[in-house]
Amino acid sequence: MGKNGRTQDKGTLPAATAYTYNPPERRHELPGHPESPQRIAAINQVLRQDGILERLRSIEATPLDVEQIASVHDREYIRLVKRRAEEGGGYLDADTYIRPGTYEAAITAAGGVVNLTDAVLSGRVRNGFALIRPPGHHALPWQGMGFCIFNNVAIAARFARARHQVDRILIVDIDAHHGNGTQEIFYSDPGVLYFSTHQYPFYPGTGQRNEIGEGPGKGYTVNIPFPYHVGDEGYRRAFDEVLVPVAERYRPQLVLVSIGYDAHWAEPIAQMLLSIRGYAALVRHLIELANLWSRGRLVVMLEGGYHAQALGYGVLATLRLLEDPQSPISDPLGPAEWPEQPVDDLLRDVRKIHHLS
Repeated sequence: MGKNGRTQDKGTLPAATAYTYNPPERRHELPGHPESPQRIAAINQVLRQDGILERLRSIEATPLDVEQIASVHDREYIRLVKRRAEEGGGYLDADTYIRPGTYEAAITAAGGVVNLTDAVLSGRVRNGFALIRPPGHHALPWQGMGFCIFNNVAIAARFARARHQVDRILIVDIDAHHGNGTQEIFYSDPGVLYFSTHQYPFYPGTGQRNEIGEGPGKGYTVNIPFPYHVGDEGYRRAFDEVLVPVAERYRPQLVLVSIGYDAHWAEPIAQMLLSIRGYAALVRHLIELANLWSRGRLVVMLEGGYHAQALGYGVLATLRLLEDPQSPISDPLGPAEWPEQPVDDLLRDVRKIHHLS
């Protein structure tokens, strides 16, 4: 796959939506582990049936050099991952494995995200989706965890600031699990506003409402720790009542999204109630925010999601909307059957903490 498209005139919005994929991900596999190449295979099956990839631009995923990975991660940790892969594999923690192909898969995933972000910020494409694995939002500067090796979204943010002088970046994390790594990396950094919706209490145990940043970054971390069984309505309200006014106050120049489809009601390892249509509503929100504040510049990257059908149709819905926000949505699983937990008190508290009227 190669980079496509021409640089747009300054001030215009490029017409294309792009995607990137890192083929070495197939070599990052541990039999029986839920974070496996079968995830991308399930996505590809749905996307091939639909034919959508034929209409999108393809951005090549190339291995990222150590200097750019080191903008986020300790060099000793990077060497550890490479060495352990070369030695045949092992574990970073009880959940996070390394195989002989892991290092190549991880640096190529990060490279794909950087290349896609560069294409968006250079004006070659309007927005894009990184269909990459292993995921990244749990990865700390000094440690991989929670299936994550390198923090893809953090690397993309640091690249955007260094190469394109983007001063204000909004990272939106939609995953059943809190992105503790991303939060940690930018916790004292006002140049990145981190917003997360996640099940709580749940792995990894971080993301309480009063975790709001520190020092110059105080107020630039916004957590929505949902109880279990929050779905389409609760997530919509969190975006309407918290994300929208926070983004309006911050006025981001780029929107990066860590999206996990494990908040779907059919997900086997979480207890949230989003539907495909619920995810689509959130993606439309993000497109509107990017159009309003960031000249449409929006990069989405895959995090979790382990139910094959929810994952495949979730990605399809996201790609359709990135291409055209008025596109129809295919939701073969339908809505959740269970009632949602109330979120009134939670959202009231979060708004108070962040001084939202």
